[in-house]
Amino acid sequence: MEKMEHASIPFDKAAAEEHLMRFLSVEGVTGQEANIASAVMDALKAAGVPEADIRFDDANDRIPLPTETGNLIVNLPGTRPGPRLLFSTHLDTVPLCAGAKPRREGDRIVSDGTTALGGDARTGVALLVVVAETLLKHKLPHPPITLLFTVREESGLHGARELNPAVLDGPVMCINVDGQLASELIIGAVGQENWEVEIKGKASHAGVAPEKGISATLVGALALAEAQAAGWFGKIVKEDGRGTSNIGIFGGKEGKPAGDATNVVTDYAFLKGEARSPELPFATKIAKGYEAAFEKARSLVKDDQGETAEVKFTHKTSYPPFKLEETSPVVVRASKALKTLGIEPKYLFSNGGLDANWLDKHGIPTITIGAGQAEIHTIKEYVNLSEYEKGCRLGLLLATMEV
Repeated sequence: MEKMEHASIPFDKAAAEEHLMRFLSVEGVTGQEANIASAVMDALKAAGVPEADIRFDDANDRIPLPTETGNLIVNLPGTRPGPRLLFSTHLDTVPLCAGAKPRREGDRIVSDGTTALGGDARTGVALLVVVAETLLKHKLPHPPITLLFTVREESGLHGARELNPAVLDGPVMCINVDGQLASELIIGAVGQENWEVEIKGKASHAGVAPEKGISATLVGALALAEAQAAGWFGKIVKEDGRGTSNIGIFGGKEGKPAGDATNVVTDYAFLKGEARSPELPFATKIAKGYEAAFEKARSLVKDDQGETAEVKFTHKTSYPPFKLEETSPVVVRASKALKTLGIEPKYLFSNGGLDANWLDKHGIPTITIGAGQAEIHTIKEYVNLSEYEKGCRLGLLLATMEV
């Protein structure tokens, strides 16, 4: 058993690493979180959390994709007065983590090189369990705490989006665990607008009568070229805003290729992309830039009768942006905790979405901390155990300190 530097809070390093190895070995790709949720519940009950204080919400009933469970919510009654705190992380991993076999390699945990590891965000899952276990085992004074383990974060922040904040019993701030370095405090993130388009052209024999066809693939290609020429593709810097965009899918029906053969003018194409910006209206403007590009391309591709393709373009918000001030109570709390541990905080604005985007939208100011996940979403992913330890120590201090 070790003592935290500058703070008399016990921390069992071996137990923390054991929890992490266990959770990394439990499969739970996005939408299939039942097994990892069960493992977390078993660990919490073994740590002394009453079963009555562990429950699921019904967010999965509102998520538009098949999802095995709702969000897992745990109540830790306070042992001293104070506003309720929320600690959050996500249960799911990306599909590349399926079948992960974690192993220790020096000061890292790695996979066998055939899958990603799942440190994103099993480091957070383990950290939240470590916090609960340590508070209960050592009877440490703390305010009321809610632990939130969300589902389907990796496939669109769905668990956090569909969360009813009323089930959390009124936390005034949240510490979300989904980052790399303990010193890096993510205090804001971009918003994202998703767009997709269906192009219905007309088939004809590409060798005998190509003029009688309307190529859906050509419409799509011209539209993307137009979007790029107008400055709406990739990194975007305009007088009234900045952001990024990408075309991610260019195919046919039900994941099949656009078209069936080279000698047939393609009659259908489906494209899907995204737009991101620190300002949601500008993300929407990027999407509308793509919409205008597809409309222009539609008018350029005609058959011998002057007919054009049918183009159906839609876009919707995936998640809103947010930005906390450095004077926000949750930022002040996290900064003070880091400095207590002898770590100088660094404030970051993320170009990717986090559960924090929706938690902030739900009225809970949320900061995201790191706990060692690195090279995420790749087969080179690993967990830095030194950073994981720092993250656990930070979490314990955040749960117990008085500001």
